[in-house]
Amino acid sequence: MAGRQQALRLGFDLTPGMRVGLYGGSFNPAHEGHAHVAETARRRLQLDRVIWLVSPQNPLKTNHHETASLAERLAGARRFARGRSMIVSDAETRIGSQYTIDIVRDLKARFPGVHFVWIMGADSLASFHRWRGWTQIMAEVPVAVVSRPWISLKSRSSPAAQRFAGARVPIEQAKLVPTAKPPRWVFLTGPLNFQSSTLLRERMRRRGS
Repeated sequence: MAGRQQALRLGFDLTPGMRVGLYGGSFNPAHEGHAHVAETARRRLQLDRVIWLVSPQNPLKTNHHETASLAERLAGARRFARGRSMIVSDAETRIGSQYTIDIVRDLKARFPGVHFVWIMGADSLASFHRWRGWTQIMAEVPVAVVSRPWISLKSRSSPAAQRFAGARVPIEQAKLVPTAKPPRWVFLTGPLNFQSSTLLRERMRRRGS
C-alpha cells in the first residue's frame, strides 16, 4: 500500500528489478536532441523506463527570465518522450528539491530494488564537477553519458571524467551498467543529433524581434 501511495504521489510506478534511467534537465525547450539522448540510453543500456525529470529551475543557470513555465516545459517534453517506456515527471517539484543528489537519494529510498542509472548528455559531463554533490552522485548510481555535437572530446577530458577514469566501463559492456555497483559510468558514442535548447531559444528570439 505504501508503495502504491508513493507512485500516486509522484505520478509513476516502479517495481523491484526494473532498470530505470533518470534523465534530468530544464528542457527549455525540449527537442529531438533530448529524445536522441533518452532513446540511445534506453536502447544501449536495455532500460525498462526512462524518466525525464523536468526541473523547476536549473541552479547553475542565471537566465531565469528565459526559462519557460514548468507546465510549458513538461508539455514540451511530452511531445518528444515517445513510447510507453518514456515517462515525463515533475518529481523534483513534488519532492521539493532542485539538486540531483537529493532526487537520486529520494527515489532510491522510495523504490528499493529498482536499478537506477543517471543519464546525461556529454555537454553536462563537461560541467558535472560544478554540480552540488557530484562525487556523491557518482557514488549513489551508475551514470551513462551520451555523445553530443562539439563537446564530446572536451567532456571526456573534463574534471569528472578524469576523477573517475578508473570507473569507466567499456562501451561493449554498456548493458551491465544499470546493475553495476557505483561508481561506474559509460560514454555512449554513435550518430549525433545537432539540435540544442540554446539554438532553439535564439531562433525564437529572432522570430520575436
